[in-house]
Amino acid sequence: MFRPFSLYVGSRYTRAKRRNHYISFISLSSMIGLALGVLAMIVVLSVMNGFQREMSARILGMVPHALIVGAEPLGDWQAVAQQAERDPQVLAVAPLTQLEGMLSFRGTMQPIQVHGIDPAVEDQVSIAGSHMLAGQLSALKSGEFGIVLGTMTARRFGVSVGDKLTLIVPEASAAPGGVTPRLQRLTVVGVFKVGADLDGSLAMIHRDDAARLLRWEPGQVQGVRLKLADLYRAPAVAAQVAATLGEDYRALDWTQTQGSLFAAMKMEKTMIGLLLMLIIAVAAFNIIATLIMVVADKRADIAILRTLGATPREIMAIFVVQGSIIGFTGTLAGVVLGVLAALNVSELVAWLERVSGQHVFSSDVYFISSLPSHLEVGDVLLVSVAALLMSFLATLYPSWRAAQTSPAEALRYE
Repeated sequence: MFRPFSLYVGSRYTRAKRRNHYISFISLSSMIGLALGVLAMIVVLSVMNGFQREMSARILGMVPHALIVGAEPLGDWQAVAQQAERDPQVLAVAPLTQLEGMLSFRGTMQPIQVHGIDPAVEDQVSIAGSHMLAGQLSALKSGEFGIVLGTMTARRFGVSVGDKLTLIVPEASAAPGGVTPRLQRLTVVGVFKVGADLDGSLAMIHRDDAARLLRWEPGQVQGVRLKLADLYRAPAVAAQVAATLGEDYRALDWTQTQGSLFAAMKMEKTMIGLLLMLIIAVAAFNIIATLIMVVADKRADIAILRTLGATPREIMAIFVVQGSIIGFTGTLAGVVLGVLAALNVSELVAWLERVSGQHVFSSDVYFISSLPSHLEVGDVLLVSVAALLMSFLATLYPSWRAAQTSPAEALRYE
């Protein structure tokens, strides 16, 4: 059976038991180091994907995917909603009024963003209703000035359902300062927890109460909130919907309000990936050291092959094959172990918590109570290709040195 000369000899060198056991140890160390580097990168990138997806689900489940607002408060928001629902990307719509203010309770104050919502349809566009710790969104009644707070805000003020606090909203006036505060007494009717910064910066009231605070006509709202099928198409979809409604409408989307947060998470993932790539680079350098020692150990064999007619290119290919086999084996082992670890890391951490009795992610300290993991095929392919490429590049210099071996010099003292 025909076998390529360089591939056959290179694979034989890899399988053969060497006289120098130290070289065998270094080869095994290179494989293990490469496998551990690939394993670490796949697991860490999967965990970061899990965190990003978890935060996306929580934050973007509370803030509007897109918002269509008019130049003036909308009285007939249902007409805008019907027009928006014609777009196939729009899954649900709901009225929304946003205002900024300060919450005050017994001398303690905190800035807050208040959403005026319709409790009857809010569950269609938001996850707030399914994350209530106390009370219900349905407790928000028109004219009763109830408020639903995040758990961090409720804990900061030390309030619970039934307590009263004061909302201070700035209002334009003819006074010398141009702005006068408008105070409204509110009753806490619910507390939510979504496990994000919104627990300390967002509150909800009835949309009719928001209209009264802003001195609008009853039933008027700021705009219509859209829930989209594809979050990343929000800018285009919102702009298209606003364009169909006319020049008096404009579009806002989550990339304008939360885009910097997700850009920071993406940058963090990229930088950690580059740092972890150094582990693979160190293992690749070990392949260089391994092949240099193999070349020194096989000088006589190289000389004999040269005298039998092997060309420098074939000699170089022999050691490229040997180093590539080391790199491929280490990468394959790392990918298999990394995929298995990434798919089971959540269960592994939970098992360690049960065995040790310690909570790695306590819900009282962190926004999440478990370690999320989301394996992406693109990350696995990227890590694999990077590892194989660095392994291949590591073989070039030692292989070139082997090809430069002079048969006469190598056999002089043999």
